[in-house]
Amino acid sequence: MEEIDPARTAVLCVHWQHEVVSPDGLFGPLFAAQVTRHRVPSYAARVAAAVRSAGGLVVYTRVAHRPGYPDLIPNTPSLALIRERGAFLEGTPKTRIIDEVAPHAGDVVITHVRLSGFFGTEMDTILRARGVETVLFTGVATNLSITGTAYEAVNHGYRIVTVSDACTAATDEAHRASLATLGQLGLVATTDDIVCGMER
Repeated sequence: MEEIDPARTAVLCVHWQHEVVSPDGLFGPLFAAQVTRHRVPSYAARVAAAVRSAGGLVVYTRVAHRPGYPDLIPNTPSLALIRERGAFLEGTPKTRIIDEVAPHAGDVVITHVRLSGFFGTEMDTILRARGVETVLFTGVATNLSITGTAYEAVNHGYRIVTVSDACTAATDEAHRASLATLGQLGLVATTDDIVCGMER
C-alpha cells in the first residue's frame, strides 16, 4: 500500500448512528444485520484509534433535521421516509453515534441533511485548515453516503482510501460493487493495512 502521512490524513466515519446501524433504527432493517455479521464497528473503531494515535484527524458525519423538517427536501424515497416516520430529529437518541465508535475529545462531528458530508457543511474548510490531503472512509453505506462523499472528496482534490472491512452496505454484492468503483478513484485497503501504515 502507498505510504500515508498521518499528519495529513483524516478518517471520515460516515453515519455510525442508531437510526442507520441499530436494529430499531429507521434504516436498521437494511443495514444492522450486515453491520453485526461483519463486525464492522470494531474495524471502524480500530481505524479511528490508529488515526488519532498517529496525529491524524477523526471526523464523524451524521444526519439530523430540525423539528418540522424545514431543511428536508424529500426528493428520494429514503428522504421521504425520514419525514414520514419522524426520524433523524436533532436531539433524539437515535441520531446519536453508537458507543462502539463514539467520538473522542478532539474529534470533529459534522451534521448534514443531504447524501454527502461535504454538501452544505464546513467539511472542506475543516480538512484544509488541518492540511489534510488523504481521506479514509469507514461507515454505512458503501454504495450510498460513502460513495457520495468520496466523489465529492475527489472533486475537492483529496486522495481517498476506502477501508473495505470498516464499511458495509445492505448486501455483500452492493458492497463489493461499490468497492470496485471506489478502487478506480483511489485506494481500497483493509483495517490492518491502515493500522500498520499509521504505526510506521
